[in-house]
Amino acid sequence: MQKKSGFVPILGAPNAGKSTLLNAILGQKLSIVTAKPQTTRNRITGIYTKDNVQIVFVDTPGILDPKYKLHQFMKREIESSVIDSDVILLVIDSSKYHRDAFAKMYNENLQSFEGHKLFCVLNKIDMLRKEEVLLMISDITKNFTVDEIVPVSAAKGFNVKELVDTIVKYLPDSEFYFDEASVTSQPEKFFAAELIRKRILNFYKDEIPFSVYVDIEEFIERSSAKDYLRASIIVERDTQKAIIIGANGAGIKQLGESSRRDIEEFLGRKVYLELFVKTKKDWKNDEDFLKRNFNKLGTSSTE
Repeated sequence: MQKKSGFVPILGAPNAGKSTLLNAILGQKLSIVTAKPQTTRNRITGIYTKDNVQIVFVDTPGILDPKYKLHQFMKREIESSVIDSDVILLVIDSSKYHRDAFAKMYNENLQSFEGHKLFCVLNKIDMLRKEEVLLMISDITKNFTVDEIVPVSAAKGFNVKELVDTIVKYLPDSEFYFDEASVTSQPEKFFAAELIRKRILNFYKDEIPFSVYVDIEEFIERSSAKDYLRASIIVERDTQKAIIIGANGAGIKQLGESSRRDIEEFLGRKVYLELFVKTKKDWKNDEDFLKRNFNKLGTSSTE
């Protein structure tokens, strides 16, 4: 049987449900999901393989107007992810659909879309009536050029299989790019950083607003003992550092214990985790810092 495979970036505004969609397709939590917008900061590759089909999904940072150097880096991540793509998924939060907002995002990225098959994925349709979804589909069909419009509810798993089946129709005949057992191209320490970052987002919410960077400084696999992880949580202000550490270290202790459990569950083995908090003022505007660290495997940030 002829194999089919291709690259499919997942684009959309912050909080449209891109990471939830990727997790639903893969059947596991590969990309972190929180209520905060702009959770995804690095491109996260998820590999779907079934029978004669392999789809390499790329979960990208949310489309946004760059306000500082970190945002500029994120925009480049989006642009580079679509260059060699076979199908682009433009994910829309259907519960917040407005033609003018959609037109702005569509037109600003039209150059990236050209030459690629473009799917408009209407997510969160479980929050709407059927009549509202049909009107939305009609509006997009009349006013925009897309190859497919697919309504889904990533959180409920509704129509996700149908979306995958539709993508397959557009894939070229090709050998697989990755081993059939691969689920991601990212190393384990990348996901360790992601899991720590998710706990930070959940624990501190608005107290730590967007200026956190997680770096796995050391990750040692040991056959005769627990794996060793040393991670630094980098913030912009000393007040943020104090909040994360908490009174008598209670905050970072709770963060460390919860993060360790998450990492052990993900890896399927025991780990020894050490957490440190460091202050790096205005790191998200420090070009040298971003170049040195942001592309380094196993790093992550929140914005």
